Amino acid sequence: MSECRYDGRVAVITGAGRGLGRAYALLLASRGAKVVVNDYGGSMFGVGSDAGVAQQVVEEIRTAGGEAVACADSVGTAEGGKAVIEAALDSFGRVDIVIHNAGISCRKTIKDMSIDEFRGVLDVHLMGALHVAHPAFPIMCAAGYGRIILTSSIAGLYGEKVMSPYATSKAGLIGLCYAFAHEGAAEGVHCNAIIPAAVTRLAEGRDTSSFPTMTSEQVAPAVAWLAHESCPLNGELLISLAGRVAKAFVVETPGVFQPEWTIEQIGERMDAIANADATLRFAPIPSGFNQHLQYSFAMTKEPAGTDA
Repeated sequence: MSECRYDGRVAVITGAGRGLGRAYALLLASRGAKVVVNDYGGSMFGVGSDAGVAQQVVEEIRTAGGEAVACADSVGTAEGGKAVIEAALDSFGRVDIVIHNAGISCRKTIKDMSIDEFRGVLDVHLMGALHVAHPAFPIMCAAGYGRIILTSSIAGLYGEKVMSPYATSKAGLIGLCYAFAHEGAAEGVHCNAIIPAAVTRLAEGRDTSSFPTMTSEQVAPAVAWLAHESCPLNGELLISLAGRVAKAFVVETPGVFQPEWTIEQIGERMDAIANADATLRFAPIPSGFNQHLQYSFAMTKEPAGTDA
């Protein structure tokens, strides 16, 4: 396979001042992309700001011979997200790639957390993705090309203690990924989600002493692949951590059909309902929704009590 290049492409990367986002920015720039390095420069809990965080990465890129500009607007607001895309248009005249990586943390139990604290995390992770992708999407559709990469998480797939708004956001981003993938498919705009893990500042407070090597640089090639014009994936979830790259997807058990159920019958037949010996996968793109319905409807033609 020939070297993947991004010459002539403009990439917007949020949360690119540190950790994973910085690794993405440096890698894409080294392969020819012009990069908008977006980072508000706050703490891992969203406190404070520092425009120098993004600018430092820009200087690294320029020193290496690449092209980049800094943008310190927060994606936590619609205005901030729009400003990030405008920075790309003002500086480079186009936007081809949007990688939403920005995020903050709030490590409290649901009982101890306020609604405003919960919402603050959603505003950066989940709404932040919409804030930056929403103004870019029609531009990409008009151009007939675009790559959007949203950042989900292992916590979005499986949950995690004392991380409720983070896990909720990351699960929601999977649904948002599917939405952009469906609506962009006919326009040449693909949207996928990366499920990364690396020992970055968001891992502070967690005992990582037994972890293998888990760097941001190990994750970056998978994200760069999703951002490349030759990548055919759309509406997919790609995992990358500690050198492992894998795909994640939703599966169902075949289930059991009978036209009417009692409460007691649900309990009595739960072993058969939950039998995962032959799981089903309905790929989101082009139409997992309809495939799910068609499969379920077909079961209504089987004898009552049929195990699929």
